[in-house]
Order: sequence, then C-alpha cells, then structure tokens
Amino acid sequence: MSIPIDLTTIWAFIIAFAVFVYVVMDGFDLGLGILFPVFPQKADRDVTMNTVAPVWDGNETWLVLGGGGMMAAFPLAYAVLMPALYTPMIAMLLGLVFRGVAFEFRWRTQKARNKWDLAFAGGSLVATLAQGIALGAILQGIHVEGRQYAGGWWDWLTPFSVLTGIALVIGYALLGATWLVMKTEGELRDRAYHLSWILLVAMLCAIGAVSIATPFLAVQYTQRWFAWPNIILTAPVPIAVAAVTALLLRALSNKNDHQPFFLTLALFALSYAGLGISMYPYIVPQSITIWQAAAPANSQIFMLFGVSILVPLILGYTAWAYWVFRGKVRPGHGYH
Repeated sequence: MSIPIDLTTIWAFIIAFAVFVYVVMDGFDLGLGILFPVFPQKADRDVTMNTVAPVWDGNETWLVLGGGGMMAAFPLAYAVLMPALYTPMIAMLLGLVFRGVAFEFRWRTQKARNKWDLAFAGGSLVATLAQGIALGAILQGIHVEGRQYAGGWWDWLTPFSVLTGIALVIGYALLGATWLVMKTEGELRDRAYHLSWILLVAMLCAIGAVSIATPFLAVQYTQRWFAWPNIILTAPVPIAVAAVTALLLRALSNKNDHQPFFLTLALFALSYAGLGISMYPYIVPQSITIWQAAAPANSQIFMLFGVSILVPLILGYTAWAYWVFRGKVRPGHGYH
C-alpha cells in the first residue's frame, strides 16, 4: 500500500517537534549542569538545582517520544541510524542516568555531596556532547548500502561532529545561564548575566563555524542554501538570526530578566529550522527520504490517534507545572 505523502509529512513534523521540544525543555536543564563548576558555593548550587527541581524529570518524555516515534513511524531510518550512532547514544544515556541519580542523591548526603555534584556536571556535559556529536554524524551523512548501515564503528567521530558537539555544549550553557537570569536574583543573577555575554559570543562563533562547514559536507547542502532561486527562501534564516541576536544583546544590556531566555530559544529555533532546510526531505541525509523510511499507512494512522491524545495532555500538564512553579527562586526556598 502506498503511503500518503501528507501523512508521512505529518509524522516527520511530529518527530521533529518532539526533538525540538526536548531541546527546549532539557537544554537549559543540561546547561545548568554544564555551568555547575562555575558556581562552587553550595548555596548557589542549591538555588541552581531548585530552579528546575519541580520539572526536570519530565523533560526526557520528549526524548522518548522522538526516539520511540522514529522507531514506529520510520523503522528503516531507526534501523540505519542506531548502528551508526551506538557509541554516542550509549554515552548520552549513561550521562542522563548519572545526572538523574546525582540530582536526587546530592540532597540526601552531606559527605558525598561533592561527588554527586561532579556526577551531575559530568553527566550533563557527556550527554550534551554526545547529542551534538550524533547530530553532526547524521548531518555529515551515513554510509548506507541497500537498506542497512555499511560504515565502521568510528565513522561518527570526525572534526565536524566534534564541532557540532562543542557548539551544542555552548548553546545549552547559554540556555542555562539565561534561565538563571530569569529564575534567580542578587549576586547569582549578576554572575549569570556575565556568563550570558561570554556564552552568547561563543555561541555566535559556533553557529558561524557550523554554518560555514555544513555546505562543504555535500553538494546538496550548497545547492539548497546558495543556488538560485533557493537562496530567496533560505536567506531569511540568517537575517532572522542577526535580528534576534540584536534583540538579545539589547535585552542583556537593559537587564530584562525574562527576554534573554526566550530570545535564546528563538536562536535555537532558527538553528533548528536551518537544520531542517539542509536535510529535508531526507531523514538519513543523502541516502533515505522520509517516504522511503516510513512505516505502512495503517500503522501511521493507528499511532496518530494515540499521539493526538497524548501530546496535548503532556503539553497541558507541562505548561501547568511551569506556571505553578513560576517566579524567582531564593536561597533557602524551593522544591528541596
């Protein structure tokens, strides 16, 4: 049975949406862990963790939806990508496990608190770096022969994938810093502002480096971004990045506590849009399109009923949780 293009496109959008929401929801959470060594004082670390303590453990829901949804809706892509990315995926999961355990255990012990703090920071860094490396490995292309992965064990490790890994670490750290700007006050907030300036410059350099390197990965990327008339459709993305950057610089200068975080999210959204422009319609770049990888139409329709119910419920609960725990977090107050 042929699969309707619109149904496959809907599922591609659902998977892309789930991954992006994960980046939004868990990005600043991981960013706080990356920044943990910058705040050596116990009181600052306690406040930092209390800013996300009520909501952090629900963020991985979207990672499960993205991975599980890909396995169900695009099984061929899942079967090709996973063998190519076993190492970074295992590293990511181990990092998430370490930081998850450390998040709870550091509150229950005094003697080993520093060890759990190290596990929280290290797990956050490893998980973020693994995610960025996996993204770079996908973007640079997967060696496919027939309908299976035909590359080697270390194909994922290249200068470009390391670059994307470092770029994501910087981006998540910026999200974490702007989150602290929004959720804290006093000296901790001021230090978060200072870090936001440094990390914004680093993130812009990282975006520029990845944007310059990507067209050299494959001629299709070059044509997608620079060939006429495609450039008419792609030019608004870098223009929007420049505009959002100008607004973010102004927000940091004016010390508007809420704007920097949401403007940083806008930078992530534009970067994500650029990634989509580069890859579409391939789900495994240059090898497998979304239609070639899609599950049978009956399976997609059956799963769509469940997703149409669960996703609004998860979004509603998440929005309610963030609303309940809105506002500044002060020393000595919070979830723990």
